Amino acid sequence: MKSPPLLSQPRVQRVVYPVLIGVVLVALWQWMVVAMELPPYLVPSPFLMVQTLVTDWTPLGNALLVTLKITLLSFALATVAGVLISFLFVQSKRIETALFPYAVLLQVTPIVAVAPLIIIWVKNPTAAMTVCAALVALFPIISNTTLGLRSIDPDLQSYFKLNRATRWQQLVRLRIPSALPYFFGGLRISSGLALIGAVVAEFVAGTGGSGAGLAYQILQAGFQLNIPRMFAALLLISLTGVALFVLMAWLTKLALGSWHASELSQD
Repeated sequence: MKSPPLLSQPRVQRVVYPVLIGVVLVALWQWMVVAMELPPYLVPSPFLMVQTLVTDWTPLGNALLVTLKITLLSFALATVAGVLISFLFVQSKRIETALFPYAVLLQVTPIVAVAPLIIIWVKNPTAAMTVCAALVALFPIISNTTLGLRSIDPDLQSYFKLNRATRWQQLVRLRIPSALPYFFGGLRISSGLALIGAVVAEFVAGTGGSGAGLAYQILQAGFQLNIPRMFAALLLISLTGVALFVLMAWLTKLALGSWHASELSQD
């Protein structure tokens, strides 16, 4: 049987199409900056932005490591806390009814409003920023995991009860496998939110020196009107967010690719 053309394969299309659109947008951006003779302090060209990223890599790279550290710590904290809270919610509908509104309250409360208090209460700056970012990333994991733990086949649940399965057996063998697609969906959302929360926490904390993250580089570049460096820092944040999403998508494929319909489908 003749194999289909390379570009007709869904996996290739998921990579090629976004890259092509990105190349067109970057080329259009470069052309507009050159044609309109826009000064670098207003809108830098993509070429200048990449050039600045290379020349200023030492401070920007060190700042990226700091931001990435806070992001990963907060993401891990949000994942563990979110899963434990979800397990608590599914033990009783009354518990979920009583406590879920407070999880929603955490989600709708602006982090910039509570971050100064957390930074005052938690003396260690890294720990304080980690807590702030974890609060931003927490709700999608709670919501998705709880939904998944409750989205079980009624017939399978009846079968487990008929065989006198314990709560632990129902949790491990029925609820958790059913919740995995929802859980990984929550991870893909929360990974980006953890990065956003880390950057916002750095803005509020205003830490400088060797422990400064990308938010401090953006603030410093803004004060100095070094707009190309500001755009280079923003590019690093964007690329980090894309990398986190791709990593979560890969983990999803690794965990569900051999058995769940959402990953087996090629349409």
